[in-house]
Amino acid sequence: MYCQKPEKKAIQLKIKKALMTILFSISLMGIGACFYKMYDAIDTQKYAREAQIERTSAEQSIAKEVEEKQKNEVMEKVTATVVGISKLKNNGTSIFLQDSVSKLGLGTGVILSENGYILTNQHVCGSKYSNCYVTLENGDFYNGNVVWSDSDLDLAIVKIQALGLDPITIGDSDHIKIADPVYAIGNPIGLEFQRTVTAGIISGKNRTIKIDEEDKSSYMEDLIQTDATINPGNSGGPLINEKGEMIGINSVKITSAEGIGFAIPINIMKPVIEKMIQDNKFEEASIGIFAYDKGVIPYLDANIKLEKGIYVAQVEEKGAAMQAGLKVGDVITQIDTLQVNTMSDLRTYIYTKKPDDEVKLTILRNGKEQNVNLKLGKKETA
Repeated sequence: MYCQKPEKKAIQLKIKKALMTILFSISLMGIGACFYKMYDAIDTQKYAREAQIERTSAEQSIAKEVEEKQKNEVMEKVTATVVGISKLKNNGTSIFLQDSVSKLGLGTGVILSENGYILTNQHVCGSKYSNCYVTLENGDFYNGNVVWSDSDLDLAIVKIQALGLDPITIGDSDHIKIADPVYAIGNPIGLEFQRTVTAGIISGKNRTIKIDEEDKSSYMEDLIQTDATINPGNSGGPLINEKGEMIGINSVKITSAEGIGFAIPINIMKPVIEKMIQDNKFEEASIGIFAYDKGVIPYLDANIKLEKGIYVAQVEEKGAAMQAGLKVGDVITQIDTLQVNTMSDLRTYIYTKKPDDEVKLTILRNGKEQNVNLKLGKKETA
């Protein structure tokens, strides 16, 4: 039998151990290389993420700067369309709140067209055919004539003899949302603070408020509520969105509560503005009723249950509604094909019509629906 010599066997064991050591070392090197590659990949990803964060931060910073610049440009452009309006001529004296608002009746207006049509509140400029005084941003001073007014809306249009004016851009008040950012512009406490900009949000929509003045009460409906500061001299100034578009006219402030102001939605005035600019006149049609929507009814009579439509509270004698047979207590739910749930709905639609146009009303009388055909009358000057 063959026997391996001890020396040779020992050598083979050493060789075997050496080979195993080499292989183990190679394996460790491979594993280490894999770990290194993994670590390197993780490290690369880390640096990539950090670089991306830095780039995003820089981009956001640049975007914010651009946004602020654009906002500043928008505000500068809009404030140029805002005018001061007073019922008495200002002789250049230093006038603050007590004098400017009470004595001059100082308020605000906004330019609608390049040829001098200006929108404001009626209580600022007076009723139709009244005269007022208008001061532009550049200091130019004009006599103004009230060519249209509506005491129910507290709105009026003034005309000055000027050309080449920059008008405000009119937005869409039907698609505003709660918490949308808004800005109010006006002359809050006199000439020294003309074109003050205050910021806020839309706090509410379709608001109804009761106004008590001179021993009588009235109601303003479908208003935009905002927490942008509105003081007496802001009346007639624009409420604008972030794009610089006018969505309302600032009109009323509840003095018993802080941070609550109101604006009349601009969409109600679009038909009047378009016709006035296009035809230099606006013949206002009238349905001949005084009506309330469900926002006002609780103030008048808690026993009246109004789920939809508007409640006819008064019918003008010899007016279009009386001739068509409408009665107090009727509820108008539709005019032609338009569903009516607010006075703003009805008024805006009537503004698109002319005197003698015919419309069809759908009404509820004693809980039963019926149709009434009506020829619109002409609204008498307020």
